[in-house]
Amino acid sequence: MRTVKFHKTECGVDFLINVLPSDEVKESYLNSGIYDTDYLEIAFIKKGSGHVILNHHKIEISDNSIIFLSPFQKREWNLNPEGLDFVILVFQEDFLNDFFSDKLFAYRLLYFYQLECPLNMQIDDALMERYFSLLAEIKSELVRTRIDSVHIIRSLIYYLLQKLNREYSQINHLAAEKNEQNDAFAFKQLIEIHIKEKQRISDYTELLHINRIALNKAVKNQFNVTATHLLKQRLLIEIKDYLIHSNLTVAEIAYQLNFSEPNHLMRFFKKQTGLTTSDFLHEYQNGISS
Repeated sequence: MRTVKFHKTECGVDFLINVLPSDEVKESYLNSGIYDTDYLEIAFIKKGSGHVILNHHKIEISDNSIIFLSPFQKREWNLNPEGLDFVILVFQEDFLNDFFSDKLFAYRLLYFYQLECPLNMQIDDALMERYFSLLAEIKSELVRTRIDSVHIIRSLIYYLLQKLNREYSQINHLAAEKNEQNDAFAFKQLIEIHIKEKQRISDYTELLHINRIALNKAVKNQFNVTATHLLKQRLLIEIKDYLIHSNLTVAEIAYQLNFSEPNHLMRFFKKQTGLTTSDFLHEYQNGISS
């Protein structure tokens, strides 16, 4: 399976960000196969039909769809080429965090690294037109830069991402960010970094220098689930990725993910999904499992 990497030279300026209209990249999305990327991505689909498989879930696509994709999520696009019209916004996570002088900025956007809520949303015609206009303005500044382009791009991107965050949080009934919830976003970031070797809440309370009660309160207030649930869901996604996209045995996957024994991984998987690993693979390969 291939990993698509962000190419800095695609931009007209020294930014790790780009706006890609469908007439430039349509073929890549029509013939995608299974792949992942090393960058964040938002697909604004004004006109289109089909689906994308993301995080082992099939997301149906229709007009005015927005899809949110995080780095290294396995995805496979299946789009109808007739009348297809979309724009893709891509950027590197570290660039985004540096651009806004906030190391947790990407993790504060509730639609990235999302484990509980859908990775897409539907909007109306007027709002999609507004987003297309903003994206066209950003693209223009990237291609034809002036001395003040960096400031205009920063303001446009910030507005766009925060506007999406507001819409997404309202649709999914998620809490607006509060200053005291920094620990929740830091926990979300640390899970992405350490999930392969750290699967206990105590591992993360030590890294964050807080107690379990404080962490759980912060996560519950922000994401409406417990810290333990969030951690288990992220670990489950990692196991599914290995099962589907690698040739490793269950024993080898258990070793990669720091389980002391393969049986411990299998018990964890069965408890979370109600399926054995072999049953899950069978259902997935036959288009049954989500």
